Amino acid sequence: MIAGSAAATVTGVSAGTAHAAVPASPGVTYTNTIAEQRADPHIFKHTDGFYYFTATVPAYDRIVLRRATTIQGLTSAPETTIWTKHASGEMGGYIWAPEIHFIDGKWYIYFAAGASWDVWRVRPYVLECTDANPITGTWTEKGRIVLPLNTFSLDATTFAVNGTRYLAWAQNDPAVGTGTNLYIAQMSSPWTITGTPVMISRPTAAWETAGGATVNEGPAVIQKNGRVFMTFSAAATSAVYCMGMLTASASADLLSASSWAKNPDPVFASFAATSQYGPGHNQFTVSEDGTSDILVYHDRSYKDISGSPLNDPNRRTRVQKIYWKADGTPDFGIPVADGLTPIRLSSYNYPDRFIRHWNYRAKIEANVAPLAGSQFRVVTGLTGSGTVSLESANFPGYFLRQKNGEVWVEKNDGTAQFAGDASYMARAGLADSAGVSYESFTFPGRYIRHYNYLLYVQAPTTTTARADATFYTQ
Repeated sequence: MIAGSAAATVTGVSAGTAHAAVPASPGVTYTNTIAEQRADPHIFKHTDGFYYFTATVPAYDRIVLRRATTIQGLTSAPETTIWTKHASGEMGGYIWAPEIHFIDGKWYIYFAAGASWDVWRVRPYVLECTDANPITGTWTEKGRIVLPLNTFSLDATTFAVNGTRYLAWAQNDPAVGTGTNLYIAQMSSPWTITGTPVMISRPTAAWETAGGATVNEGPAVIQKNGRVFMTFSAAATSAVYCMGMLTASASADLLSASSWAKNPDPVFASFAATSQYGPGHNQFTVSEDGTSDILVYHDRSYKDISGSPLNDPNRRTRVQKIYWKADGTPDFGIPVADGLTPIRLSSYNYPDRFIRHWNYRAKIEANVAPLAGSQFRVVTGLTGSGTVSLESANFPGYFLRQKNGEVWVEKNDGTAQFAGDASYMARAGLADSAGVSYESFTFPGRYIRHYNYLLYVQAPTTTTARADATFYTQ
């Protein structure tokens, strides 16, 4: 049997007609940046149909909120200051990393605040709002989250697993050493922990101590496939800033340090080719249709910073889709280029295989690593409106183009020949209108299709060929 018609690997009635179901998590795109000069972002999708967004402002002096019915809508949504730092005393210093949560019918904001007499005397605090709309509602101070150690502590987040609510945060323990470690404790109320906190991560690897900062901070939790994934940020808040990850079984004792396993390497880091530096302090939300997990984070568009990174105001809020590996773990890929976020294209008749480039040749393959090798931005065609071009996510400026009937990923040389060869008409899928097929601009009637796992531009004259020329966006 010719590769490309393989019914044996999927459910179907015969070779050429077998295919995957429409993906449970179809493609979703956004345009970055979501919010300029907004660091430590948190986006929460509520049951009222709104996304609520808060973040650190460069002045470190207040807490702001926006809301919109779409993630993209947060960019232009009006912003309201719902709380301002105290003129003196506690909560009168740096105001950092607010998060908004909805717990038992009430709104809560967790944030870190310094004192007026010492801006670095940072501790975690909680605000509460009982009104339906947290932007127009009244916020009351529930006070400081009392921790056994009264030391530098920040980035508190809360989550529930199997009905039990937890608090995770970053804190310095002089007995452990300089910098901050990650801790977890059970909660008896949205502003109170109970029991003894447990340290679950300490910065020891080179990537966790880069830039002269011994840092684990900014914990964030996403749950899937029976596991709890806790991402965190590490190193100095410059281009070396990056994300690590801890993993625990959802059925394990989360208050036992041994239940958590740390990835040996960062899971998300600076990527020079896309001009993204210092990605971190992330959180998670979901797409508008609820089918895609979305990574929310900040970074900068440049590497070199004058003076202290904390005095540089240009960390900005960004989003991109999270993909899930066959082993059930998240794959964050790379921080993608500014502008439209990329998609992946899975084969209609090989549901586990995606279009990817390898040594610049385009093919379909399963378990693609790195993920970005199978991500493409669907941009306005190089030949102009009415066509599209598929730009590589990890090689910006490189496009899928046909060359002698073969499909390659090559750099745009600016010629009319290249523009034509890298432009396509996006059509309803030839084998399934829920999918997509790409008709060549240069050779009308010919489509991108896979054959023996490699991509070609050919006329789809058979049922099998039409199946091979149909893809789903993911």
